Amino acid sequence: MGSPVDDLRAALPADRVLTDPDLLATHRRDEADLCDAGTPLAVVRPRDTAEVAAAVRVAAAHGVPVVPQGARTGLAGAANAVDGALVVSLTGLNRILEIDPAERIAVVQPGVVNAELRRAAAKEGLAYPPDPGSWESSTIGGNVSTDAGGMCCVKYGVTGEYVLGMEVVLADGEILRCGRRTVKGVAGYDLTRLFVGAEGTLGIITEITVRLRPAPQETRTLVAVYPTVAAAGQAVSAVTAAGHVPSMLELLDRTHLRAIEAYRPMGLDTEAAAMLLIATDTGDGAGAELDRIAECCRAAGASELYVAGDAVEAEALTAARRLAHPAMEQLAARTFPDGRGGLVVDDVAVPRSRIVDLVVGVEEISARHGVLVGMVGHAGDGNLHPVIVVDMADPAGRDRGRLVFDEIMRLGLALGGTCTGEHGVGLLKRDWLARELGPVGLRVHRALKAALDPAGILNPGKVIAPD
Repeated sequence: MGSPVDDLRAALPADRVLTDPDLLATHRRDEADLCDAGTPLAVVRPRDTAEVAAAVRVAAAHGVPVVPQGARTGLAGAANAVDGALVVSLTGLNRILEIDPAERIAVVQPGVVNAELRRAAAKEGLAYPPDPGSWESSTIGGNVSTDAGGMCCVKYGVTGEYVLGMEVVLADGEILRCGRRTVKGVAGYDLTRLFVGAEGTLGIITEITVRLRPAPQETRTLVAVYPTVAAAGQAVSAVTAAGHVPSMLELLDRTHLRAIEAYRPMGLDTEAAAMLLIATDTGDGAGAELDRIAECCRAAGASELYVAGDAVEAEALTAARRLAHPAMEQLAARTFPDGRGGLVVDDVAVPRSRIVDLVVGVEEISARHGVLVGMVGHAGDGNLHPVIVVDMADPAGRDRGRLVFDEIMRLGLALGGTCTGEHGVGLLKRDWLARELGPVGLRVHRALKAALDPAGILNPGKVIAPD
């Protein structure tokens, strides 16, 4: 047996194994701040399942950790390398293998970008609903591995609800196929769901069969402006309590409105404390449904209500919401110049009846610690993203940011929520997941990990801390 790199080069085509130091540096981490990252031994860029399996077999023989990566758009450190690891970059597995309009399914490789699948489905009169904010760059494999969500989740659900089957390379290099292509199927343990949201700790996903839906009908979009974030939260609770199911119900606070307007001016009301962006996609009934939702918003104290005049205007408003993250990155850079500004993007989901309590609590935490925290998120399903602006060059500033993050986590769990609604656990929330699971849940997670990865080489340290 040679060195791991020599054996990889013997097992794979010559251009698949990369060891250039500059390239290794670019594959150290995802977009999560406050998460440690190591330097990989090598990066492998396979082109098919057999090459992934060959790379994993070499790593297993040498006891080398394996860290799967996609587009590295994650916000929890799940794709961060550890020192001496083999990074398996799946961006080369980027083909849409099949779209079957009759069965309403697509079969894709993990490196397919979310937006590419959505556009391909649309050509067949179908839709792939999960739409994370990074949909133009994030890959389906990463979406599945974190069970990503998006703006449409309030009506259509998260990624896992669309995964029917997959192909997975296990820790010993064996290839497992699980799931199905049929509408119904309940045979055996649901292994497919086991790998959804596992963040590469149980296996490396190399092919995914997803469910598609008929394309949505005509969409109508409403903007509701509020004098306080709490009032906007009350409107969300009122809309859901009345039984409405909009296709989008998003919240942006003043910090985000001002950041977006500074990033790309589009006439947003930067004096408003909060804005709700609400859409319905029920075709001929969309207008009437939006009228009823508007009544709930007005009763909660909206200072202004505005209905988009056409699809172009509605899409512009949706695009503004998608700019939230890059706009906040620019705000952090302005607040702490010379490359010091960073963001810690939280991801808390609480019962919709507790949204106001979460919003008020986050505002109090922000004020008490003197740390800027913006609020944005998928208010319709109780999943909000407090975005903490941090001076990454100042240890005391980083500590304050971490303290604020932890207090928000504690608040979310106290309100009956969960530590992540769609971003995953990674490194950032590993300790909070342990608190949420409790000792029995933690023991079961560790037992599953040990059963599928007894040597602990797959994405070590992510999701569940070792014993």
